[in-house]
Amino acid sequence: MPTIGVDKYKLFEALGQKFTTEEFEDLCFEFGIELDEDTENDERPLVNGEREPPQLKIEIPANRYDMLCFEGIALNLNVFRGRTDPPNFRVVEPKSAEQQTIVVKPETAQVRPLVAGAVLRGVKFDKDRYESFIALQDKLHANLARNRTLVSIGTHDLDTVQGPFTYEALPPRDIKFAPLNQTQEMTAEQLMTFYENDKHLGRFLHIIRDAPVYPVIYDANKVVCSLPPIINGDHSKITLDTTNVFIEITATDLTKLQIVTDIMVTMFSMYCAEPFTVEPVKIISEHNNLTRVTPSLEPRIALAEVDYLNSCTGLDKSPEELCKLLNRMAYVSKPSASDSNILEVAVPITRPDILHQCDIMEDLAVCYGFNNLPRTAPSRSATVGAPLMVNKLSDIVRVETAMAGWSEVMPLILCSHEENFGWLNRKDDGNTVIRLANPKTLEYQVVRTSLLPGLLKTIRENKGHSVPIKIFEVSDIGLKDESLERRARNERHFAAAWCGKTSGFEVVHGLLDRVMLMLRTPFLTEGASGDSSDGYWIEELNEDTFFPGHAAAIHLRLGGKQARIGEFGILHPSVLDKFDLRYPVSALEINLEVFL
Repeated sequence: MPTIGVDKYKLFEALGQKFTTEEFEDLCFEFGIELDEDTENDERPLVNGEREPPQLKIEIPANRYDMLCFEGIALNLNVFRGRTDPPNFRVVEPKSAEQQTIVVKPETAQVRPLVAGAVLRGVKFDKDRYESFIALQDKLHANLARNRTLVSIGTHDLDTVQGPFTYEALPPRDIKFAPLNQTQEMTAEQLMTFYENDKHLGRFLHIIRDAPVYPVIYDANKVVCSLPPIINGDHSKITLDTTNVFIEITATDLTKLQIVTDIMVTMFSMYCAEPFTVEPVKIISEHNNLTRVTPSLEPRIALAEVDYLNSCTGLDKSPEELCKLLNRMAYVSKPSASDSNILEVAVPITRPDILHQCDIMEDLAVCYGFNNLPRTAPSRSATVGAPLMVNKLSDIVRVETAMAGWSEVMPLILCSHEENFGWLNRKDDGNTVIRLANPKTLEYQVVRTSLLPGLLKTIRENKGHSVPIKIFEVSDIGLKDESLERRARNERHFAAAWCGKTSGFEVVHGLLDRVMLMLRTPFLTEGASGDSSDGYWIEELNEDTFFPGHAAAIHLRLGGKQARIGEFGILHPSVLDKFDLRYPVSALEINLEVFL
């Protein structure tokens, strides 16, 4: 989780109260954040000849992008403590100028296809606000933007450039400008060489370095504003004297683009001439039908059930009381006019992490106070965990097989296509096996459809072990299944293998009888031709995996339904040769799920 350092006494001033370290730690705990460190009593470094002021280092949950800066922390804690109402972020049209536009060229689709923009008008910067503005960009780049691979932010002094702006993609040799804090102009090719050893920017160069074209944003006079995601131009850099800020954000992910845009503009809109207002920018992107106005700042309406909120938290509050509590977490909510059991909750634009009513319920518990929630003992069996029946059955089979003197092994569920089919003398019908789309090695190409390859590879890797080797596995195989939404399913199998100087056929057969006896499944001597009672029987099997005349298919009848559930036998010499095994091997494999 990210840790944010803020000036201790400036935060206390913004909160309107001086706290002791213990009191502020309690406040952080109540809100769901954590005070990691108070540096007041530590040795602090000198910055520009002055001792650094005491810092509070606060650990922020990974989902709270709206608290990655001083402004976000102060605003949310003030709303939580009831000192201020939730802010009403608004998009306003410019009063004395035309709406800014960014025209997106089709070539940008080759490298970084998405862009958004916004204008903060009448901003008043000082040193602390400026540093916080830059620090928020860095935090968003490092966390949500995945080191600028998904999103990159460019900020400019709007008074130094002129719209409309264009977002283009050009060969690097055709882009020339003076990068931020540099006086000499250079092409994009030269820029890559210039910054390759830079500790800060060098780690971002790979994002576009090998692309045939580089993204670039121009103003109306062909002045380069930025070369995303690397660096801005020096011409439009932000200073303490900047009052009008033009923000352009490029991305490869539309969802992340919207989140980053909303967070950037909302956190610093409080410093605008008209607080919490943002001027929109029109994005003209006709080639991919993404022409739109950004940002929208419209809160999402989520529905939450009153009964659900009360039952999960142990409360018994009316809809009106719940709405009042939720106000502490910046929600604006009201009871539904059509259903008394529903709350209509306006989710703040700064909270993209709210996806379900369970998220609203969690924030309700924070508002009420986790330590204040009623404490009750579970009264329903639904709150008590229990093993799945397939796992319970698997454990029973494991215990009985281990007690019979067999050792359990746990091979990997992935194997090569040849091991799963060719080495077992089996053919791939194309409708059964789950293939990896881009396997890293030939060893892991498919999800196994049989437990036998893993057992035989285990024996191969333990040639130095004394014989006989008796091993078994109870685990899943994977099969295609077009009838399911995920188009695949697991199936629990039991398999065993004997390797010794004799074939061990009778030992494997005995293990099968023992497992069936333990599962209370009788052997039917007359097989399928007998009566219709439940039980299992075996029939001679001729498959290339096994030695001719030394294999049997296992059939089961349960509840009037009968099916082949597995097979056992002595493996064919060609199978042993492919797995590099020197002694005869007998193997058994059955499907356990039919017993559920």
